[in-house]
Amino acid sequence: MGLLSLGTPMHWDEAKQYADHVRAHGIIQFLNLWEATKNSQKDCLLWGDEIEYMVVSYDDENKKAKLSLRVWEILQELAKEEEEAANDPAKKLFVNSSWHPEYGRYMLEGTPGEPYMGLPRDLLAVERNMKLRRELACKFMKPNEVPVTLTSYPRLGCAGEGLDPHHDPHGPAARSLFVPDDIINAHVRFPTLTANIRRRRGAKVAINTPIFHDKNTPKPFIDPTIPTFNDYPEDKNAIEQGAALPDHIYMDAMAFGMGCCCLQITFQAVNVEEARKIYDQMAPLGPIMLALTAAAPIYRGYLSDVDCRWNVIAQSVDDRTEEERGLKPLKNSKYRIAKSRYDSIDSYISNDPSNKPEYNDIPLVFDEDIYKKLSDNGIDNLLARHISHLFIRDPLVIFHELLNVDDNESTDHFENLQSTNWQTMRFKPPPSKTSPIGWRVEFRSMEIQLTDFENAAFAIFIVLVTRAVLSFNTNFYIPISKVDENMKVAQNRNAVLGEKFHFRKQIFPQSRPGTPAAGTPFGSPKLSNATLPRTAPAAQNNTHSNTSGGSLAPGLDRSDEYELMTIDEIINGAPSKGFPGLLGLVNNYLNTLNIDIETRCEISKYLELIKKRANGTLMTAATWTRQFVQNHPEYKQDSVVSDRINYDLVKMIEKINKGEVQVPELLGTFSV
Repeated sequence: MGLLSLGTPMHWDEAKQYADHVRAHGIIQFLNLWEATKNSQKDCLLWGDEIEYMVVSYDDENKKAKLSLRVWEILQELAKEEEEAANDPAKKLFVNSSWHPEYGRYMLEGTPGEPYMGLPRDLLAVERNMKLRRELACKFMKPNEVPVTLTSYPRLGCAGEGLDPHHDPHGPAARSLFVPDDIINAHVRFPTLTANIRRRRGAKVAINTPIFHDKNTPKPFIDPTIPTFNDYPEDKNAIEQGAALPDHIYMDAMAFGMGCCCLQITFQAVNVEEARKIYDQMAPLGPIMLALTAAAPIYRGYLSDVDCRWNVIAQSVDDRTEEERGLKPLKNSKYRIAKSRYDSIDSYISNDPSNKPEYNDIPLVFDEDIYKKLSDNGIDNLLARHISHLFIRDPLVIFHELLNVDDNESTDHFENLQSTNWQTMRFKPPPSKTSPIGWRVEFRSMEIQLTDFENAAFAIFIVLVTRAVLSFNTNFYIPISKVDENMKVAQNRNAVLGEKFHFRKQIFPQSRPGTPAAGTPFGSPKLSNATLPRTAPAAQNNTHSNTSGGSLAPGLDRSDEYELMTIDEIINGAPSKGFPGLLGLVNNYLNTLNIDIETRCEISKYLELIKKRANGTLMTAATWTRQFVQNHPEYKQDSVVSDRINYDLVKMIEKINKGEVQVPELLGTFSV
């Protein structure tokens, strides 16, 4: 969730006076960090996953599943286990996990206790560690509580007894019609973040997700569950001035977005240039993996017409003013900003010669003074644009105690902006000048899956893709505007089977010896895993033009380099087109390694799940969930997901995780 500092947070009216101070010192801190770590070299890949859980409390007598709001107690117990394991090597094996708070008071975030390396045996430890984390979390829960890996909780914000303990809606931070502030993590950062987003925006966030029109769903759909009382001016605006749109599910609080769960993977690169390369090459995969992991079809008790959480979260933290959103002429705001601070990336950042100027085809809004400061201190054009683009945002939570810090030692102000730009990819410098941690990249688009097996499969697949990218020096570049288009269609209902995505046709550098040319079968270049290929950085360019190295001039038409493909083609390949698919790339990479047959078979089990999700043999979690609701005897074909349907759904997910129920349409013959 980002930086968790202790202190006294500022109200927005005070914080906005120090926004320039935080930005200026944040850039100084980045430059100090850059100077100390720009030549940092690490020996090998390190990586880890982040799993987010919702803790559900069962009311079996009344057949209700509620969100438990006592996760803070559970976290304290898990922290004790961590501390004991750190001091006891014998116990460490059984508590190889680390736990962190998340936005919701019902949410847990678990990571491996130590990062994985790039060895094949580490891949086989992933699912075991995920199971261990789930077991550890259960250890400190009540008999009627269970951790579930749901992306969006189906009845969050519905009237009634949906929380344990119960709280009525409203509160000074979110001022929501549907959820209480008590649902927000108790750490002062979280309610302050919630309130300051609302205050900066000038109104409550307005989240509108299209309703799924079933046979008995009213047309137009006007949500009858929106309360009509007007305790705050925002409530009146929502109802009388159209914040709640017809044919949409209306939500009005950050909790509906940041209260969702996801699966994130962080990689430590060998050096900064490798990190920038991974960032760029994985960015076009963000929409593909979002669609492939789709798991969020229900919001506030209604079936929606989308399968993913992404736009819901983007709307839930959209702090842009009306001027920044283009609804009014610029007067008090400095920029028109096209996106929420939670969205897809806006530019590529690698100096790899494959990154041509035409790929960065979105007009990038950036702070010119910050850009100049970075350029004057030796930061190249692409990275300077990236950082100065992030810094057009305001810091939302400023602590009095951290306003004036030592810029040579602290990175608090830099992280204040860095950690509240929630994008599909995140480029992460080392935490400090003396940290043993290197330059990292975070892949952030995937939705959490219902089982540990599925989450492990997607984590392993993404890691292997990054290894193959570096081994074969692949090229996934397409114009960044096409990545944005892909993000939009990725969220559509059943996008895996029903949509096509822009993707690069020729992913291998044609001049590289041993790699297949376009239209030929995928070859098996003999590459050593001991020393992965590197790409030399291009010469620095400190102009404002979108120049990224290479010999071709800006403005060339590159539309013949990519085409619309199905996800089946992108993942599994299109032999008639000579396109290997990402799985072909991964399998070819595995062929270059010295792996025993048993280990290879175990890895193949996870990759087979990816293959069958992509070709439609197995359903996405979103499709399975949607069908579960529609086949439930209490469902009235009116898009409503009742308390009983929700209870039975969560119970079923728990049984699937325990291996008590087989769901071949979701998992095939794979054993949980």
